[in-house]
Amino acid sequence: MTVEIKTDRLALRPWQDSDVDFVFDLYSRWVVQRFIGTEPAVMESRSEAVERLERFKALDHPIHGIWAVTRKEDGLPVGALLLKPIPASGEEPLQVSDDVEIGWHFHPDHWGSGYASEAATAVLEHAFDAGLEQVVAVTNPVNEASQSVCRRIGMEHQGQTKKYYNARCELFVIENPATAQPAN
Repeated sequence: MTVEIKTDRLALRPWQDSDVDFVFDLYSRWVVQRFIGTEPAVMESRSEAVERLERFKALDHPIHGIWAVTRKEDGLPVGALLLKPIPASGEEPLQVSDDVEIGWHFHPDHWGSGYASEAATAVLEHAFDAGLEQVVAVTNPVNEASQSVCRRIGMEHQGQTKKYYNARCELFVIENPATAQPAN
């Protein structure tokens, strides 16, 4: 079961059937979808949103999750935050690797508010408290906004990789501070 996580301004909670209109609104926008996947495409129907919502809800794991990010003050959904095994490059269908990725998709009405960094920081804390040793993030090479979030939350840029999603991505990594080996 996806655990609820709270920050000063946000509540990260499991998805609900009532979130389907938000999911459709979010993923039907080119400005959101343009950096997602090897062949970005906008969501075109509410039935696609229902299917995506069901996939979000199906991730049942004590550490991993795909959270609805809402404002605490009024419960308004503002985005999605994920922590899940990342698919390795290879033959389709892609198989998940042993690495765990963090990622975020936020509604453009809420860009620039610091919500992505705040939510991602809380999820990293959750991941490391649960014992994960490291978390990765990958971004489209031209997605400078997400790369900035990676840096703000303490991730280190490792250069480009083709290790995941059958795509060339910018790779960011963060080690669990409680288990990381000190640099020599």
